[in-house]
Amino acid sequence: MDTEAVRSFVRAAELGQLQQAADGLGVTQQAVSKRIAVLERELGVRLFTRSARGVELTLDGRAFLPHARSIVTGVDRAIAAVRPGSRALRIDVLGLRSAQAVVLHDYWRSHPGTDLDVVTLRVDDPRVAAAAVGTGEIDASFRTVTDQALLPPDVRMIHAFDSPLELLVGSRHPLASARSVTPAQLRGHRIWIPGIVPGSEWSDFYDQLAADFDLRIDAAGPHFGDEVLLDVLADSADAATLVGERDRYIWPTNHDLRRIPIVNPTPAYPLSLMLPSTNPHPGLPAIITHLGSLPRLPATAWRPSWAGR
Repeated sequence: MDTEAVRSFVRAAELGQLQQAADGLGVTQQAVSKRIAVLERELGVRLFTRSARGVELTLDGRAFLPHARSIVTGVDRAIAAVRPGSRALRIDVLGLRSAQAVVLHDYWRSHPGTDLDVVTLRVDDPRVAAAAVGTGEIDASFRTVTDQALLPPDVRMIHAFDSPLELLVGSRHPLASARSVTPAQLRGHRIWIPGIVPGSEWSDFYDQLAADFDLRIDAAGPHFGDEVLLDVLADSADAATLVGERDRYIWPTNHDLRRIPIVNPTPAYPLSLMLPSTNPHPGLPAIITHLGSLPRLPATAWRPSWAGR
């Protein structure tokens, strides 16, 4: 069924005049008449009768009108869903409690009129996210393809911001009372980060971090979620984990967990933003400007070799 013919029928039914319908649609009256005639032949019924005052709906026309309106509305919504500037800005984040989501929420709070859709693709391979940016499934993604030669040609990657790491431990951990710790003080301690996916950007990050500071990072076991991880930390006298400074974690008060800054140097996870090389969503420049206003790391901070500058 020709959706423009359905649209012409709806406009003519609402206005009662073919010429007014044509003017509103930006076509000639003859074009509207032909569209409606084709639609009537396809349906096998008469939709209008002509009178001196214009056109009037037949009984079949009245029965068809509410369904025709639904068709036009559905088409308009479908077009808006894929047309940058007329739909929400869709940005992929690793998790809704991640630093990326927190930064986007801060931006939205200062720009509440922004039509923003924060999504999570639930994929570990950043190349899959890059492909989704390239096809327009999403407008941008906070992921990093550490080898930029593997980026699709229609996708570019920029440095977004850096996320300083903190140590998260329970009250019985030997470092629980420290106000800050250095990477050297973490040597020999078990840093448990379950579920590190081989080949992922964070796998590369933690491999470099462990090698540069001689750390013991334990990725054993599946990741059953943040709640289970926090429960284990609260009950353990030796397990610790690393979290981003802006990452949002919530736990019961009786867990008595401690977030301890890491200094001299501060390890930082570099976050990138992938976006289309051409014709990005009109809402992205303001987001990028906001990212550029975030506090910078001290010169002594540690970042992996693939971090953008």
